[in-house]
Amino acid sequence: MKVILQNDVRDLGKVGDIVNVATGYARNYLFPQNLAAPATDKRVKQVEHFQRVAEAKKAKVLAAKEEMIQKMNGITLTFTKAAGDEDKLFGSVTTGEIAAALNDQGYVVDKRDLEVEDQIKVLGQHKAVYKIGEGLSAEIKINVEKEA
Repeated sequence: MKVILQNDVRDLGKVGDIVNVATGYARNYLFPQNLAAPATDKRVKQVEHFQRVAEAKKAKVLAAKEEMIQKMNGITLTFTKAAGDEDKLFGSVTTGEIAAALNDQGYVVDKRDLEVEDQIKVLGQHKAVYKIGEGLSAEIKINVEKEA
C-alpha cells in the first residue's frame, strides 16, 4: 500500500515521502498515529506541488545568500584600538565587534557565524571568514590600527 508520510518515521522516510508499506502496518500503526495518509492521486499532486514550492523557495534563498557573499568578499574593516609595546592590543578585536561593524554597513551577520584564525591581539592585517551555510563563505579583511 502506498502512503504519504506526514511525519518523519524512523527507518521509513521523511515528511512528504511516498513509500510502499504493508497494508496492516499502515492501518494499524501509521494511520492511527497520524504518521501517514493514503497516497491518493489528489494527495500525491498536492505533495509534489508543495515540494516544487519548497525547492523554489530554497533556490531563491540560496541565490540571495550567494549575492550577499559576493558583496561581502573583499570588505575591509578598520578598527582603532589602544595598544602597548610591540604592537600588542589592550584586549582584542572580537567576533562581536566584527559583526557589529558589518551590521552597521547593512549586512545582517551573527557573530557565531564568524571565524577568526587566532584571536586578534596585535596591530596589523587579519582575516575573518563569514560562513553562511551550504558551503558558502566570505573572507573579510580586518585592519587594526593604533589609537592616537
